[in-house]
Amino acid sequence: MAQPKGTVVLAYSGGLDTSCILVWLKEQGYDVIAYLANIGQKEDFEAARKKASALGAKKVYIEDVSREFVEEFIWPAVQANALYEDRYLLGTALARPCIARKLVEIAQREGAQYVAHGATGKGNDQVRFELTCYALCPNIKVVAPWRLPEFYQRFPGRRELMDYAKKHGIPVPVTPQTPWSMDENLMHISYEAGILENPKNQAPPGLYTKTRDPATSPDTPDVLEIEFERGVPVKVTNAGDGATRCSALELFIYLNHIAGKHGVGRIDIVENRFVGMKSRGIYETPAGTILYHAHLDIEAFTMDREVRKIKQGLALKFSELVYNGFWHSPECEFVRQCIARSQEAVVGTVRLSVFKGQVYILGRESPRSLYNEELVSMNVQGDYEPADATGFININSLRLKEYHRLQSKVTVKQDE
Repeated sequence: MAQPKGTVVLAYSGGLDTSCILVWLKEQGYDVIAYLANIGQKEDFEAARKKASALGAKKVYIEDVSREFVEEFIWPAVQANALYEDRYLLGTALARPCIARKLVEIAQREGAQYVAHGATGKGNDQVRFELTCYALCPNIKVVAPWRLPEFYQRFPGRRELMDYAKKHGIPVPVTPQTPWSMDENLMHISYEAGILENPKNQAPPGLYTKTRDPATSPDTPDVLEIEFERGVPVKVTNAGDGATRCSALELFIYLNHIAGKHGVGRIDIVENRFVGMKSRGIYETPAGTILYHAHLDIEAFTMDREVRKIKQGLALKFSELVYNGFWHSPECEFVRQCIARSQEAVVGTVRLSVFKGQVYILGRESPRSLYNEELVSMNVQGDYEPADATGFININSLRLKEYHRLQSKVTVKQDE
């Protein structure tokens, strides 16, 4: 019997890996408290509670963090128009600091010196979990079994985990496992590993779970009006049936339903992990995709051009920081505050159509619009003197004339 090592709070999913880790931690001498975050995934939480207790967890926490996930993590990403490497809406990266924050809260409440997680030693999630833990509780100690030789050498593959589970009475899945791994939260679901590791392999037809195949989606679009205040969606109205949603969580769930019905939000990408390798990931982000397009439109309508250029640079930095696990860093906090300040005038309503895997903007209106219909009209001169454009063009062409004049001289000398 191992010497007692104290109490560890395990970020528990209810799956095979963290169930085996729970038992293994007990073998090492830890008292284990299991913590399962309800962050919008499809899960039988009561069954997971019973399973963790049966495996020897001295206490089980199931914490619903869905609302704070939307309001404190997804909404800042919507305000930022956050995209990692031009395509990834950061569904997993945003969820990890939300989950880890509660992990630390429970450890402090229970007086636990240790926290543990089941993230692999090759991925981003180990970094995201641990940077959050260390930022919020500098004295915490992290147990990461998949980075410990005594663990990963004992369990080099899934077969060894299955054998260990059977030996220790850990329930194993009766149905065959899908030949890829999945991770789900309210914002998205990711698929990777297994047969997907070959980037040439097309995603099998049965892979997607949050969205319908656009080819078999409804032949009639849903037309939505999304109202924003300070860059945050506050109301959605379906123009077809009049359905409305106003609370953050209900609004987001409703958009997930509409987007999923029409096959919106699928991407298949190869991305650069923070640890230095490329990985292939397939993602479904239904509501996030609608909100990305809607917010992008209302922001362009209400934000000054030069402010928007600066804000776009901040959004790139924000996306990189979130992806790499630095949500709780001083630089990320600073960037979030800057982006939030830029959103004060991002107010108004966007009308859009959701149809066959696409989001189509139909129109927009705002009391803070910078669009002047009379000024831009081809039929009305407005407060604009066309003759002034001649000087504007002359001044801007000066640099180009000088550059190409000097280039011509250089070319002539080289030819001599």
